[in-house]
Amino acid sequence: MIETKSEKRAETIKFLYSYGGKIAPRHSDGALRYVGGHTRVLTVDRSISFSELMLKFGECYGNSVNLKCKLPNEDLDVLVSIKSDEDLSNLMEEYDRLAAVKKNRDFKIRAVLFPVESLKKISPPPSIDSRSSPTSPILGSDYRYVHRFSPPPTARRSFSGNCCCHTCCGGTGRERQRQQELYFVPSWIH
Repeated sequence: MIETKSEKRAETIKFLYSYGGKIAPRHSDGALRYVGGHTRVLTVDRSISFSELMLKFGECYGNSVNLKCKLPNEDLDVLVSIKSDEDLSNLMEEYDRLAAVKKNRDFKIRAVLFPVESLKKISPPPSIDSRSSPTSPILGSDYRYVHRFSPPPTARRSFSGNCCCHTCCGGTGRERQRQQELYFVPSWIH
């Protein structure tokens, strides 16, 4: 049996993907656009798994990449990270909904590939023994416990008694216990 062009199109999906450039506002109206780098189209079977898709993107890019996609009817300021088969399936459903409304199955998923950031290890200052800054058993060797008095707001974790947040102790005696807190600091923060 010979497949028609529309049947074949329904079994595949196209990614319009860019890499090697950057997202920047357009001078005339401020709308975001992708500048520089390369933009290509990749047609894949709709049943492709996330890992297979990442292999294809990795072959095109030449390295491991992070995949972020634009949602339909959104601008490039709303990029969704695709990290699993479920994320990929949800993204395709969003585009299928739009295609059903527009009566057009020839939509391309707009994707941007970002290089995987290499993580650097935090080295303790020479005056501090490396054993005083153990690695996190939960987060791995790319994170270290760091005692600080003024943490970066995104890295704050309290480990004083049963208190788990800043507001629950209400400035009581537990506050003294919280004066020195333990923070998880990603290795790429200097």
